[in-house]
Parts: sequence; structure tokens; C-alpha cells
Amino acid sequence: MKVLAVNGSPRKKWNTAMLLEKALAGAASQGAETELIHLYDLDFKGCTSCFACKLTGGKSYGKCAMSDDLSPILEKIGHVDALVLGSPIYFGTVSGEMRSFMERLLFPYLIYSRPPGSLFPRKISTAFIYTMNVSEQQMQEYSYPVHIGLNENVLRRTFGQAESLCSFETLQFEDYDKVVFSYVDPEGRRERRKTVFPKDCQKAFALGARLAAQ
Repeated sequence: MKVLAVNGSPRKKWNTAMLLEKALAGAASQGAETELIHLYDLDFKGCTSCFACKLTGGKSYGKCAMSDDLSPILEKIGHVDALVLGSPIYFGTVSGEMRSFMERLLFPYLIYSRPPGSLFPRKISTAFIYTMNVSEQQMQEYSYPVHIGLNENVLRRTFGQAESLCSFETLQFEDYDKVVFSYVDPEGRRERRKTVFPKDCQKAFALGARLAAQ
């Protein structure tokens, strides 16, 4: 059993990465081999719409023809048993690096048919972990569930199974005194870091264990 996690945050040791590490720890508790990839370590671009992955009889049919740092990661994902993506929410959507990664990952597997099909050869479990500055109520007001639902839908259609985990009102800065910030009370955020974020970490651990068990 191999479980791969992909971090779409520029931070390697903060909220999103921490939750992904907990998810991998949960998977490892079930005997899975785990690996964490940081997208911001890689030099790559999003889909260039070359359509080489769609050419009938083409040598790149069903796989991305671009060659860069992301290429071996995409090849590796073709052989995993579960996949966990993670990203902070920036302006209502995932980070730019995560979006570019998703284009390169998902489009080659898409079959232009009615209904659309998938070329991915197996059914695997997937999950998406989101971290965000807003509250759960604000997430609803700002229509974040639309974006989260779209991602869950395309992961399910491509790989067979998907679920989502959201962590709200996360601690953005280690020292709020160094930044201009009056959005909320920093002390309230520090308190959530102590009392609520550990519960999110437990949920991430359980998610990883669940994916590995499936």
C-alpha cells in the first residue's frame, strides 16, 4: 500500500503541511508506505493545452507530454493506492501551484465522451485537505463549498472515490505583532491553535488511516 500526499502550500511546516503529515501518519499506522511532495519545490507549469494526451494513437495518449519537474511525480501517482492533496484557500480557491498541478494530473485521464470517462486504470481513494483564514460560516457565505465540491467531483470521476477535510480560522502568523492585521483578534487565533487545530490533526490522522484501510 502506497499513499502519496501533495502539498500545495508554499509553507513546508505550517498548517496544510502539518495536516498532510498527520494524514500520512494515519496511513502509516495501517502499514502504508507514505511520501509527501511539496509543489513549491518543483519547477513546472500548468497545462499548455497542447492536446498531445488526446491524440488518437499518439505516443502521449492518456498522459501529459510536458517534461519538467512534475513529470516523475505524475508517473508516480499512476502507481499509488491513495492520494491526498492539500492546499490553503487563496481568494476562494486553491493555490496557483495546486491548480496547475491539478490541470496536469487530471486532464490527461479525461475521456471526451458522454458521459465523460477516465483513463486511470484503477479505482483508488483520494482526499483533499483545505486550510483557510475564514470561519465555517464565512466559508458558506463566500461560496467556498462550490469550489470544494467541484474538486471532489472531478477527483471522484477520475479516481473513483474522494472526500474533503476543512480546517477553519487557522493561525496565519507566528508573530502577529510584525504584520498589519486587524481582521480578527490574534489571541483568539492562538487559542484556536491550541484547542481546535489539534482536533483537525486528529481528523487528518483518521482520514489517512481510513484511506489506507480502504
